[in-house]
Amino acid sequence: MTAVRERVRTGTTRVPAGRRFDGAVAAGCLLLAVFVLCRAWADPTGRYLVDGGQDPFQWQSFFDHVAHAVVHGHNPLFTTLLNHPDGVNLAANTSMPGLSVPLAPVTLLLGPAVSYLLVLTGGLAGTAFAWYWTFSRNLVDSRVAAAVGGALCGFGPPMVSHANAHPNFVVLFVLPLIVHQVVGLLRGVTGPAPREWVRRGVSLGLLAAWQITLGGEALLLGATALAGYLLAWAVLRRDAVRPALRRLPPGLGVALATCLVAAGPVLWWQFFGPQSYTSLRHGDGGLDLAALPAFAGRSLAGDPGAAATLSGYNPTEQNGFFGWPLLAVAIGVVAWRRREPQVRALAATAGLLCLLALGGHLVVAGHHTGVPLPWLVLAKLPLYDSVIASRFGLVALPALAALLALAVDRLLPVLRFGLTDARAAALGGLLVLLAALAPIAPTPLATAAVPPVPALITSGDWREYVRPGRTLVPVPVPSVTDASTTRWQAAAGDGFALPAGYFLGPYGGDRTGSYGIYPRPTAQLLDAVAQTGTVPAIGADQRRAARADLRYWQADAVVLPSTAQHWAALTTTLNALLGPGRWRGDCWVWPVAG
Repeated sequence: MTAVRERVRTGTTRVPAGRRFDGAVAAGCLLLAVFVLCRAWADPTGRYLVDGGQDPFQWQSFFDHVAHAVVHGHNPLFTTLLNHPDGVNLAANTSMPGLSVPLAPVTLLLGPAVSYLLVLTGGLAGTAFAWYWTFSRNLVDSRVAAAVGGALCGFGPPMVSHANAHPNFVVLFVLPLIVHQVVGLLRGVTGPAPREWVRRGVSLGLLAAWQITLGGEALLLGATALAGYLLAWAVLRRDAVRPALRRLPPGLGVALATCLVAAGPVLWWQFFGPQSYTSLRHGDGGLDLAALPAFAGRSLAGDPGAAATLSGYNPTEQNGFFGWPLLAVAIGVVAWRRREPQVRALAATAGLLCLLALGGHLVVAGHHTGVPLPWLVLAKLPLYDSVIASRFGLVALPALAALLALAVDRLLPVLRFGLTDARAAALGGLLVLLAALAPIAPTPLATAAVPPVPALITSGDWREYVRPGRTLVPVPVPSVTDASTTRWQAAAGDGFALPAGYFLGPYGGDRTGSYGIYPRPTAQLLDAVAQTGTVPAIGADQRRAARADLRYWQADAVVLPSTAQHWAALTTTLNALLGPGRWRGDCWVWPVAG
């Protein structure tokens, strides 16, 4: 006790300055993440990230199903609550069991919408801080420089784009920790005893296994980026190759064995479990070359409409959009520090990843040139055949951030200790760097009101119509184009199953992956009415198909909420198909006989 008092008196118990700075960076990352998602946090259950389309509803349903499995002791990698009775392979749907399982209590207590936002917020903040930590321990001496690089990694345009809908591409904080372990293996090639590379190999394997439970595609993209960097480094530093080959392969071998043991069950379910699929085709999936220097829709200088014309998919896939000032500064940094092998290796890595992000054929400002690109070869390999090529732009971001961090690290000492002219030049360089980052600073993501859950569901009155283990059929039937009715399940405590839905599953005899399933005849008919408002001719064939579909779905009731689009036309159609419905609260209900 006396010793403790003495340390307090002399001030030796103070937290070291480096750790205080780490804490300040962590707090800053969290505040910026909350800022980006502030409109959703203002009403987590009443608003959703509208640029994400139907994806937020899909993700919330996955979180809900995993939580339901955990509390009931079921397999969290598979559910029959969706796409009943066939079910959905959650391991093949990036349900993120590495987070959704430990967050199950939060999901059950506060709802899947809150868990979803927690994961997005923690993903942005955690990824930024993890890259800051990795840069500050492995790349630069200045923690300020590392913070600049980390902020770009966590809040650059591709990350903010995915924050509209894709937690598996926002929660990337494991990837920089993997980089840290690989760098440790490389740095220790001449010194550490075998137990050191075994320890690092085990750590690396466990991190890779965790990343698989968060998103295997992100691990594949990150591994490709790291392999590209190591290859470039080996070419530029041939003297380092031979010692690296003595230590790196054994460490990676230990890592691979550890990863397979730790993540084996998840991998088996993903690739061989029920409702698994072989590959997922996305077509070319590349960026327009003009997207690389353009500004993303939710960047400070961006225009959502202009960005949409260059985005190959939707606002969640703006995987380039670095902005021309950032690219110009990065090129300038490479020209300035071109004698440094590390700078050249990072530049080669960023260039390779941007080239892969362009897809199989070069497109310039909407013009398809027909020029073939390297992705044509890589896309034929297993696993890569399911990747959207433009997502390589997401992992090009850390390479660009590392270049900026190196530049800041070189300029700050000159600013502090250099001669007058050198200080002025360093200050000018730092201002140019800040000016390049300002236009791509993120703005709060857009939200919209969620469709309300019917009182029939929230009151529990649905129990009068649906028996345990049976299916409630919302109208329209849940699908890729409208997954909002999956929210009904969470509001009902997962007391009923749903037909069809928005998920990835096998399609056809070769088990090729597909978004959703081919809709059954009744689902197609009702979806057409919901889209057009036109009541079709209903005859014996349509009624027979409806009875067959309801039997297949094991349905006890069909429910049409009063808020449905073209509600009157749907009511008329359902009355013709199933007979007169019953008005209950704010819904029409058609009980299914038998």
